[in-house]
Amino acid sequence: MALLSRVLGGFASPRQPLGPSAIRQASLPRVLRQFSARPAAPLFCAWGTQSERGRAGGGVSGEEGGARAQRQSTCLAGRSTKPLWEKLQTLQCHFNWGLELKDEVADIHVLQTVALKVEHTAYHNRGVYLAMRAYLQQLRGNSPEALDSLREAEVALRRDHPANFSRQVLLIYGNYAWIYYHLVNYQMVELYLGRIAEICRSLSSPEPYSVQLPEIHAQKGWSLLAFGFRNGEEATECFEMALREDQSNPDFQAGLAISVFASWTHSFKFHLWEKAKGLMEQILRRQPQNYEVKGHLADLLKQKDWWRSMDLALEVVRDSLNPEDLRNAARLCKKNFLHRAIDILRQAIALAPDYHLLHYDLGVRYKMQLEGAAPEEREEILAAAIESFQRAVEADPQSIFSRLELAQQYSEKSPLYAEEMYQNLLEELPKASKRCQQAIYLHWGDFLLHRKGQRQQALEMFEAGYLILGGHIKEWQLLRERLREMARVFKEDSELDRAEAVFETLHRRPEFQK
Repeated sequence: MALLSRVLGGFASPRQPLGPSAIRQASLPRVLRQFSARPAAPLFCAWGTQSERGRAGGGVSGEEGGARAQRQSTCLAGRSTKPLWEKLQTLQCHFNWGLELKDEVADIHVLQTVALKVEHTAYHNRGVYLAMRAYLQQLRGNSPEALDSLREAEVALRRDHPANFSRQVLLIYGNYAWIYYHLVNYQMVELYLGRIAEICRSLSSPEPYSVQLPEIHAQKGWSLLAFGFRNGEEATECFEMALREDQSNPDFQAGLAISVFASWTHSFKFHLWEKAKGLMEQILRRQPQNYEVKGHLADLLKQKDWWRSMDLALEVVRDSLNPEDLRNAARLCKKNFLHRAIDILRQAIALAPDYHLLHYDLGVRYKMQLEGAAPEEREEILAAAIESFQRAVEADPQSIFSRLELAQQYSEKSPLYAEEMYQNLLEELPKASKRCQQAIYLHWGDFLLHRKGQRQQALEMFEAGYLILGGHIKEWQLLRERLREMARVFKEDSELDRAEAVFETLHRRPEFQK
């Protein structure tokens, strides 16, 4: 698989840690997915209104949009309408589905994930992933590559869906129309709008450029999942709508099961665990070779039926050639099976050497080995961990978690290197996703506490990360543990006022909040 990488611009900010008050005051953008270049709208002095740009995948902040609207009020007055733009808003495609990249580097990860799905998908949805790849390439300003991906998507659809190609191709035609609009090729926009309208008429749709089809609901569901399991709830709704009209479709059934599982991974609610388990058991009875579902079921069972969980995971390892399936199986190996997990990850790396998460997970396994390693083994294992995290960074230089883990490993023998890496990450913090912000505060706080002995500064970092709304429950729980431990230490040292202040911080967020 070709290496996916690019250089992103840095974020200039003072090189100093941000405390709780600073993070509360920071203005952090939710969506950073602007086109590198936007076409100038002929005869108009602005490329659409703020709301139009938001719908087209180029969101702006309220302050910026308000100022722009005020500046444009004169030139927008009396302008003619934009009929092509208005038609494009109604299309059912990636450009109109509000797919969010949580931070500026997330598109690299999604592109890597999509590349694996294109090659290894077990479902008849390769065209969806190729169309999504086109969307991501266009967001990065690579229009020629985006058009090539759409051509590939058409070929895949004709092969996978010869009987209902017209019901499947609306997504691709919609992406074509948007890309040609940004290329200011309005004749081609009209061509694809015409093709969409013809299909909608043939399906007796009351709308000229959209139609409610189970195939389109499923396409949106697969796209949401590819953008991240945090979208599990919305993807579940998509597949439920698809199944209302096509109850026996095995791809839709698998999509629903994976979506419910995705929702569970971000909430750990028992009713979602039960629902996901039931759906996956049904699918495996009908599709015993579905290794993606088999791996997710193994994950669900790891706490309640560990032996069956391991049996399922080892079946995946034995029979699947999908690196992501192998990665998921390796994550299920407990500490006394670390050598097996390492072997599985090496097997996956041989299949996809440029996939950064495989190297990252391998580094994590070496890190776990360090915890119980004999003194004479530590140096060799530490070197292997550093090499794995270094390769993960080389495969994706913008991966915050890979850089955090690399810094943590360096802190044992080269603390100056580690501190420089943490300072660089702190500079990027305002542009990072909420989960990455939590992780940066957690790791930097640990470094301040254990390597520099700066207890108060570490406490400020833990508090700042703990008070971030959103993020992920895993990092939130780790930050809560750090604060509870610091409160305990303050209490043992008879620093009761400081202990009480920490408890007050804990009481401000007694439960995880998205």
